[in-house]
Amino acid sequence: MGGTSQLLKAAFFLLLPFYISRCDTSSTDDIFENGRSDKEILDALLMATRYDKRLLPPVSGTLTVNMSVLLLSLASPDESSLKYEVEFLLQQQWFDPRLRYYNQSNYDFLNAIHHHNDVWLPDTYFIMHGDFKDPLIPVHFALRIFRNGTVNYLMRRHLILSCQGALHIFPFDDPQCSFAMESISYEQSAITYVWKNDEDTLRKSPSLTTLNAYLIQNQTIACPTKASWRGNYSCLKVDLIFTRDRAFYFTTVFIPGIILVTSSFITFWLEWNAVPARVMIGVTTMLNFFTTSNGFRSTLPVVSNLTAMNVWDGVCMCFIYASLLEFVCVNYVGRKRPLHNVVYRPGENPVTQGDKKGDNTGPNEIVTCTNCGPNPCTHTANNGCATEVRKKEPPHPIRVAKTIDVIARITFPTAYAVFLIFFFVHYRGFS
Repeated sequence: MGGTSQLLKAAFFLLLPFYISRCDTSSTDDIFENGRSDKEILDALLMATRYDKRLLPPVSGTLTVNMSVLLLSLASPDESSLKYEVEFLLQQQWFDPRLRYYNQSNYDFLNAIHHHNDVWLPDTYFIMHGDFKDPLIPVHFALRIFRNGTVNYLMRRHLILSCQGALHIFPFDDPQCSFAMESISYEQSAITYVWKNDEDTLRKSPSLTTLNAYLIQNQTIACPTKASWRGNYSCLKVDLIFTRDRAFYFTTVFIPGIILVTSSFITFWLEWNAVPARVMIGVTTMLNFFTTSNGFRSTLPVVSNLTAMNVWDGVCMCFIYASLLEFVCVNYVGRKRPLHNVVYRPGENPVTQGDKKGDNTGPNEIVTCTNCGPNPCTHTANNGCATEVRKKEPPHPIRVAKTIDVIARITFPTAYAVFLIFFFVHYRGFS
């Protein structure tokens, strides 16, 4: 019964203009022919006796509303946050046969901005995680009615979106921001939203401005069932995918960190007893790294689990601290008293000294002979008798200290290079 009543009302309002034009001497044709203003024409079209804004436009089947979005500006108040501001023009276009007017008029379209409250408009609702930066009811809009009854409603919207991102791999994540548009009161059987011209991406203004927002991809789709507020209502969705300013983080975080860590390795090439120089380098690099990391960490998002930046800070600090501990170890070993009064020979190779085996004795080395009878005698190693090599003297502590430095020159840079490769390959692979 309700549907039949609505159809009867629609038919009544369709026939009403013709009835008025026959019965009233000042017909709509006469009004349009006399070059009246668009206000007077709209007053005639929107007379309470022939137009009711509470009723859907009387079209056959479902009313189709064409949607289009033009991006004006993108901004992020904080590069490390997941909030993005999106400003755009939303255009809605539909057909209302009650608003057709005749070709005798001088107007291609009527500016109905002052009749905004008298025209039926779609009750479009924004589904989003965020807020409106402007008032809920827009103050910047345009409303045009064309000859054939097509209505074009354009409004400016400014949304603050709370986006989704993988903060545990920050700054290698790509936040995704989404919002959807849906009719709040008309079901899909009454109103259907479609993207105008089947556009699959958003249109961008030639004067598009951005601030800390690097849009790499966008798409316009029909809402999936799980993304729709209510499944039986027509819904359109916009997906915006942003990326971080990687160059900013490399120039302010990663490259300075690499320089500080590798600077701490310089101490391995200094003399083991160059205490002032090695202490100054170790302490200075540690304090500088603390200063830079603390200043940057205050702008990072708060996350409960381990993040990429935590791994970076922790490992880099461990390398700097380990290089300082290496100096302490070298200095301690080098100052120890040598055993058996071993003499330090500066010219010897610190790696090979003390590593000779007993069967590689030199031709003139004094050894103990075991074949001389009950009283062992000593000979040089080349007299042909079976020999027992004397036990080698332990290396001098200074030689041990220098050996540790030589080993550190290889192991520390190699280990740090392996960490850098793993870090950037691993976390970049998640994005």
